[in-house]
Amino acid sequence: MQFRVVQADWRRVRWAAWGVVTAASIARFAFGFQLQTVASLRPELAAVFHLDFAGIGSLVGAYMLPGIVCALLFGFMAQKFGERAVFTGGLVLMTIGSLAAAGAGSFATLAAARAVAGAGAVVLTVLQSKVIADRFQGGGFMIALGIMLGAFPIGIGVGQLAHAPIAHLIGWQGVFLVGAAPAAAAALLLTLSWRTGEHAPPRSMSWPSRDECIQVVLAGLVWTFYTTGFITFLTYAPALLAEHGQPRWVTNVVMNLATWGNLPAILFGGAIAVRFGANRVFAVGHFAAVVCVLAMPLLEWPLVLGAIYGTIGAMHGTVIVGTGTMSARPQHRAVGMALFYTIYYIGSSVFPAVCGWAADLAGDPSGAFLCGGALSILSVPAWWLHRWRAARLAAR
Repeated sequence: MQFRVVQADWRRVRWAAWGVVTAASIARFAFGFQLQTVASLRPELAAVFHLDFAGIGSLVGAYMLPGIVCALLFGFMAQKFGERAVFTGGLVLMTIGSLAAAGAGSFATLAAARAVAGAGAVVLTVLQSKVIADRFQGGGFMIALGIMLGAFPIGIGVGQLAHAPIAHLIGWQGVFLVGAAPAAAAALLLTLSWRTGEHAPPRSMSWPSRDECIQVVLAGLVWTFYTTGFITFLTYAPALLAEHGQPRWVTNVVMNLATWGNLPAILFGGAIAVRFGANRVFAVGHFAAVVCVLAMPLLEWPLVLGAIYGTIGAMHGTVIVGTGTMSARPQHRAVGMALFYTIYYIGSSVFPAVCGWAADLAGDPSGAFLCGGALSILSVPAWWLHRWRAARLAAR
């Protein structure tokens, strides 16, 4: 497969294009690392700020909440003022928010700091695939997008391994300080490597067309339902395995398999999608993902299911986000992806609570898995409706 960079002087800008991909990947790593922080530091934060589970959940939600309000705003800002300034500003917010959290002396201050960092992460999610699409196409786009998307679960996985030792050595504040470092590094690298692509669209404040909006919303629903299963797996697997009497080492291995396997899986899925088609990759990957989530409370095969979910069940992530990116024309992609992620942020604030309610109703974590698996199935009709409409629009 040959990488094809969308620039007039390929030799002069190829490293700049990959520099932007590297910066976006480091930023995605920072996103995962920062998002995982509160879950890893639950005992320390609960003791210092006198928090119950609801308080801890509020700190997690504070990081994601800005997405509902700010995604479209940041998309329009990028479309009007340019991606470079807005993207860099988002990374600065991630850095400042994490630094402020390290110095927080109250719950309110900590929640506000998390919201600032989360607002910066919104900028990242809105613009990440758009800036890659401006620089790559075809197989090169899928590979570059896969590298960037795979950095997020790696950030979560590194956080799961590193947060506790860091807190033990230098205190819980040190974890937030360390979390600011990759965001700052990404901002610096983005500033040094940014070059405006030959095919970069003109700046405007216009909305995508009605058909583009429908396609973006459908792609956003596919992503939202799929990630609901992923969040369910990561959130409730430890409690489920403990309920089934599994030793701690099994839980650790399962969680690592479900996260660390994502990067090679996402890269592999993007590569074979170019050769065999997005529909086939989505069908195989999503079937594996749904089966693993539904089977976790029913089968005593946690290591097998964790391995399958982290590999085959993750390989269609690039296909989904790539489809969403291409659902709008280049000049509308910033706002298009803002709409895509607005759908995602709304869903990610509602569906985990629904799965938690299902767990309470069932009396154990199995209810969350069954609910999360059922919601994940809804990605299938949304995907096929998107593909059906895309074929009709192309035939016009």
